[in-house]
Parts: sequence; C-alpha cells; structure tokens
Amino acid sequence: MSGFSAAWLELREPYDLRARNPEVIDALLAVLAGAPSLTIVDLACGTGSTLRALAPRIKSRQNWRLVDNDLSLLARTPQSAPPDLIVTTMPVDIERDLELALDGPTDLVTTSALLDLVSDEWLQRLAEETAARRLPVYAALSYDGRIEFTPADAMDAKVIAAVNAHQRTDKGFGPALGPKAALAAVQRFERVGYSVVQGAADWTFTPRDREIQNEILAGWAAAARDIGDTPIADVIGWLGRRRDLVDAGRSSIRVGHRDLFARPTDIR
Repeated sequence: MSGFSAAWLELREPYDLRARNPEVIDALLAVLAGAPSLTIVDLACGTGSTLRALAPRIKSRQNWRLVDNDLSLLARTPQSAPPDLIVTTMPVDIERDLELALDGPTDLVTTSALLDLVSDEWLQRLAEETAARRLPVYAALSYDGRIEFTPADAMDAKVIAAVNAHQRTDKGFGPALGPKAALAAVQRFERVGYSVVQGAADWTFTPRDREIQNEILAGWAAAARDIGDTPIADVIGWLGRRRDLVDAGRSSIRVGHRDLFARPTDIR
C-alpha cells in the first residue's frame, strides 16, 4: 500500500473529523449501544485518527487493535489511554494478510480513507471475510470523484479528470477503485446480506485553510503531471493561479467523500 506521511495525516485529521457523517456515526452507535465491552479492529489505522474520532462517543469499555504495515505510523498511535480504553498495535500488511487482522475476538471493523485505494477484488474479499465473521463495518472518507473550486478556473475540469484517473492506478492492492469505491462498497456489502447506511462526508476548505489547500493542490498537480494527458506548462500555470488565489484568501474547495456503516441484517 502506498504510504502517507505522519505530517500529512496530522494536517488532514481536523478536516476528516469535521467531514465525518453524523448520521452514519449515529447508526453505528445505535448498533453498539448496550454492549459492556467492545473489541474494535481499525484497518490501515495510520496514527489512530479513527480511534480519536470514535472512542469518545462509544460508551462501552473498548479494546482497539490498530492495524497498519507502516511501523513509523504505528509508533505514533496512542501509547496511553484512559482506563476503559485498551490499545494494541498490529504490524500487518492487509493486502496480503487481511484475514490475520480480522482473526480473534472482534465486534466492529473500522477504516478511514482506505476503500478508494483498494482494488475491486480486495473490496470483495473484505466484504466476504467480514460477512463470514458477522462483523459490522464502518468505512469513512472514501473519495468519490467530486471536486468543486471557488472561484473556477478554465483548467479545473482537466485537472480533476487527471486526478480521478490517477486515483484508479495501483496503490498497493492492484488497480484502485478510486472514485467508484463508495458505490462499489455499498453493492458488495449488500450482496453478502448487509444493511448499509451511507452519507456524504465532504472536505470543505475555506479561504482560511491555506496550508491544506496548498498541500492538496500540489498533490493534484503532481497527479496531472503523472497522468500526462495535459501539457506540463498548463498544469504549472493552473497550480500557480490556484496558489495565488489561496494566498489572496479567495480560494474555497470542496472534495467529495462518502461514509458508510454496513451491518449484518441479524444485528438490530
């Protein structure tokens, strides 16, 4: 799986937290309500942002198993916790050893910003393996291909198309689903007999959010360069104009994401 730096994960976390769909989280909490204790497996955990988003809202005692193949990120996950929260880390490559990550006592599987990076085959495997264990799944922040700029630029559509093409390249699991991931996930879980609650979880960047806008714009320009359908001079020009708008406090961006909570239909 392609790596992400701890600095980037730290930068995006507050926007991820703000974007998470409250109705999807409420559906998750309703299913978990009343359990005296829970074991939660967080796939591709990064530095633990899903734990930080959910743990304060879950009233049960919690045992979190944080799974990632990046040891430097695992080292930054919570090393201490309140008495009702136990955190352990598992250095596992979930592309190769998903089943190992899911084995053992588990009540819930979570992941964030992962499904758009995986292949259709791996997503099907996730649905089948969680269904075999009757495990509910919370999958947040899957990119869905929507990018909206204010103000607009004549080059925006070409760059967005290149970004979406780049999202479908191999991220370590085979050809990635990219913008199709959220819809595909709903279909895969429904096919294995799950009920799915889903909703928008868009990033929204205001003119005040300059650092993350500049970081994302640079990444999108690099993606457009790598795809190669647009002359590099045009990409550079677009990036320069966009950065000028950010610096002038005139740039807003919305990036489409989807959250879902999938549960076996025999769980209330």
